[in-house]
Amino acid sequence: QVQLVETGGGYVQPGDSLRLSCVDSRGTTSAYGMGWFRQAPGKEREFVAGIAWSGGTGNYADFAKGRFTISRETFKNVVYLQIDRVESEDTAVYYCAAELMGGGGKASHYTYWGQGTQVTVSS
Repeated sequence: QVQLVETGGGYVQPGDSLRLSCVDSRGTTSAYGMGWFRQAPGKEREFVAGIAWSGGTGNYADFAKGRFTISRETFKNVVYLQIDRVESEDTAVYYCAAELMGGGGKASHYTYWGQGTQVTVSS
């Protein structure tokens, strides 16, 4: 089955850029839409960006437009989330998830989830 592992998180300063990666170690996500979500302390998990099984351009939450870029290399079963000009409000645990033939913004539609990677933005 799908097994997702997120990497790339860490401590960054405001204005920095970083790229998160999500890999399906089983290589079974080619037919899945993929999404990135994040959860900050005291807040609910929220949608960040999604991409269809066929790739192409992603769809984004309003706050993510302009600074976040989702992409995938389907043949490698890897999905990326590029974050540019990070802000303190971006501090959260970032999760990737897989939805069969999907890639939308509803967390309840996703079947598989990774364990998350922590992004901490601090000066």
